[in-house]
Amino acid sequence: MSAAKREYKRITTKTLVDMKSKGEKISMLTAYDYTMAKIVDSAGVDVILVGDSASNVMAGHETTLPITLDQMIYHASSVVRGITRSLVVVDLPFGTYQSDPKEALRSAIRIMKESGAHAVKMEGGHEIKESIRRIINAGIPVMGHLGLTPQSIYKFGTYTVRAKEDQEADKLKKDALLLEKIGCFSIVIEKVPATLTTEVAKSLQIPIIGIGAGNGADGQVLVTHDMLGMNHEFNPRFLRRYLDLSAEMTDAFQKYIQDVKSGDFPSDEEQY
Repeated sequence: MSAAKREYKRITTKTLVDMKSKGEKISMLTAYDYTMAKIVDSAGVDVILVGDSASNVMAGHETTLPITLDQMIYHASSVVRGITRSLVVVDLPFGTYQSDPKEALRSAIRIMKESGAHAVKMEGGHEIKESIRRIINAGIPVMGHLGLTPQSIYKFGTYTVRAKEDQEADKLKKDALLLEKIGCFSIVIEKVPATLTTEVAKSLQIPIIGIGAGNGADGQVLVTHDMLGMNHEFNPRFLRRYLDLSAEMTDAFQKYIQDVKSGDFPSDEEQY
């Protein structure tokens, strides 16, 4: 059992800030269903992200844009029923907060009331500050997201590393300070140079969670399906695969098929 699991019976937004102040790294993984959430939570992960990446890994879409608020609430509800310790953060999906702060608040309230989640996550900085402010003022914790923001993929046109040039890096630093000032409890920074992440993490009191952003962040997040090797199509430099679950599952399925066709399954002991 990890030291973190013994020390923290239940992770809250305050816990994460305390962890940063103590120099303790924060672990974060995705989950979209009850069974996976139960396993991830029992392993001792600090934060479970119900990501709009469900659009990709669960529904097979090319981008995160198609997933709806109702679908995110469904996934989040399933996850919340499977956890006892982790902080559950839910992505506000594309189109539910960008244009209208009132709509943003309604979307966040629906997620909190209908799923039982603990916080929401939103992509962007200065452009969505009024939506973030309105949600936080209503008592809903917000995790920010800067750097590569997948909901803006058609604006970027590529999933390449962001903020390599001074102008974009300066904007990211200003946005991070703004998000902290508004009241975000944490920020995900995705796919930016490691030196920039380190600089931002040192300049803020709230924790920075990195993905493809180097070891200078206060914690790390990966998509669980990616780190388990359940697909082989996604191979960024930052991804470390801890299992080749796709191969192991395929082997198990083939053994099952063979046993069924040969009549070996079920055996006498497996019958009533």
